[in-house]
Amino acid sequence: MDFNVKKLASDAGVFFTRAVQYTEEKLGQAEKTELDAHLENLIARADCTKNWTEKIFRQTEVLLQPNPSARIEEFVYEKLDKKLPSRTTNAELLGQYMQDAAKEFGPGTPYGSTLITVGEYQKRLGGAEREFLHTSAINFLTPLRNFLEGDWKTISKERRLLENRRLDLDVCKARLKKAKLAEAKAAAAPDFQETRPRNYVLSASASALWSEEVDKAEHELRLAQTEFDRQAEVTRLLLEGISSTHVNHLRCLHEFVEAQAAYYAECHKHMQDLQKELSSANGDTFPNAFAVNASTSGVSSGPTPLSTATLPGASSPSRPPNASNALESSTLKIEEVKPPATGTRKAKVLYDYDAADTSELSLLADELITVYTVPGMDPDWLIGERGNQKGKVPVTYLELLS
Repeated sequence: MDFNVKKLASDAGVFFTRAVQYTEEKLGQAEKTELDAHLENLIARADCTKNWTEKIFRQTEVLLQPNPSARIEEFVYEKLDKKLPSRTTNAELLGQYMQDAAKEFGPGTPYGSTLITVGEYQKRLGGAEREFLHTSAINFLTPLRNFLEGDWKTISKERRLLENRRLDLDVCKARLKKAKLAEAKAAAAPDFQETRPRNYVLSASASALWSEEVDKAEHELRLAQTEFDRQAEVTRLLLEGISSTHVNHLRCLHEFVEAQAAYYAECHKHMQDLQKELSSANGDTFPNAFAVNASTSGVSSGPTPLSTATLPGASSPSRPPNASNALESSTLKIEEVKPPATGTRKAKVLYDYDAADTSELSLLADELITVYTVPGMDPDWLIGERGNQKGKVPVTYLELLS
């Protein structure tokens, strides 16, 4: 091993002088060379880019792989530069379990045949998820990782080098300042009455020595300034490259969104096909259980009374069917309806509602009313009371309180 004692001692001396300069700067006992405003802005922008890129990268990893153990496994394989074994997705595993269960229950039974069908579509969903994860990892995660582990490490290294050059420059400035003060003190005229002749010679010799020290310090300062300016330019060029990084990450972000859109569209198509298949296969056993609305491609046209009544944050439902209003009007007079002795409840109004006729009660969102039912009423409606006002109100616009 080539062990250079002189170089080791020199490096230790440089490190010590930098440490002293840094400490004195922090204590306010030494002057500090400030970077120009443009470079400071570039450094702040780079730090901001690094911090947010790291957060986005980590959270995207969590989104694509919520299992921490699986993420650690992927990290280990990546560091070992080995190919990660193929991992079954949760949807694929669920599909396999369903198909295995169908074999036990009997594939010819309604339940067994349905399990086989749903299991097959779950596997398709799992395949779509696998493709999405693969595409996102290549088009989005990899560029972010390359920036954090490549470009940013280079920028950080050059910034540390720039900081060292700045400390060296400030050390040279402090050394020159001290040498000039000592030279001025040595060159000061001595007192002729109190100074012996021998001291004139010593004073002249000291003045010459300090003059040489000043020249040496000025030379070192020029060299340090040159090194600092060169390193500042290198660092500036690297930091200006952050703009290109933003452009590249923007392109990757578009590709990630496109991959997400394609994935969810494929999942939606698989579920539509599954609904249609189940509707045609199980229509006789469970009528209307999987009815598909052609105008909405399998999406329900409106919420059920239960779902809307229990989900206050849902959007305003459609007006419930009122086909029996004519019959009810002839047999049920609202002004004659009396609340039962028991069975009344408080309800919170979820959405504004305009009464269609005099038998109904208009509602305002967030108000509280008393509701109850009477024999012979449509189950989608209740009788609502607010003060002296009374009328029918739709269940889907209410949240029943205990």
